[in-house]
Amino acid sequence: MHTRQEQLAAFERLLDIMDNLREKCPWDRKQTFESLRQNTIEEANELATAIIRQDKNEIAKELGDVLLHVVFYAKIGSETNDFDIADVCNRISDKLIFRHPHVYGEEAAKNAEDVSKLWEQVKLKEKGGNKTVLEGISDSLPSIVKAYRIQDKVANVGFDWSNREDVWEKVKEEIDEFEAELRDAHSDEKKDSQEEELGDLLFALINAARLYKLKPDNALEKTNQKFIRRFNYIEQQAAQQGRKVTDMTLDEMEALWQEAKKQAE
Repeated sequence: MHTRQEQLAAFERLLDIMDNLREKCPWDRKQTFESLRQNTIEEANELATAIIRQDKNEIAKELGDVLLHVVFYAKIGSETNDFDIADVCNRISDKLIFRHPHVYGEEAAKNAEDVSKLWEQVKLKEKGGNKTVLEGISDSLPSIVKAYRIQDKVANVGFDWSNREDVWEKVKEEIDEFEAELRDAHSDEKKDSQEEELGDLLFALINAARLYKLKPDNALEKTNQKFIRRFNYIEQQAAQQGRKVTDMTLDEMEALWQEAKKQAE
């Protein structure tokens, strides 16, 4: 690993390159906060995918792409004297110190759960911070992540199940209600209520995952990747037979699916 001096030198090099590109590259010079926004979202998603795949080299690469965007925004901010990279670093440093009174102050926290509860209390006291418990949750978060964050935040102020096992009755209740909506004789006319019951069921499952310290978004993405690998195997095997999957029967595809599962074991 690199020394702190080498790390600072590498960061300074990045800042110098950004200054140079902003001055001499037509594309970089043209960019604004708004034009970079979608790219930033894409880079964050690519980093999240690399993390799911546990590809350390790819994680380092994607972190660099995300860091570039941080530096880019700071450079644009400095050109209008609104803020620069020092402001960005100092503001997050000040926030970290303020939100960790158990490290930099006199509060006590024995474990991660104590820290989470302390954070919610501190955020409500923070100058310019949240006025309500749920205020800090971004509307732009993916629904699964947002549900988890909502549940986590209210749990940190005491609104939670006394025993995590109790959540299963709620999950079963929501499954029954969702199934009843779908089986209703007039189900085709009740899409709104069906969606509502499906939402309630998903919310309950996400809550169960949280109580058992599982991240539902990570879990679903791992299943997505697993499904992609297995279905790709079906297509590859079909191609080797000179066929397309659309020409195969369901039983044939299921047999190849089971082969793919065995290969992964």
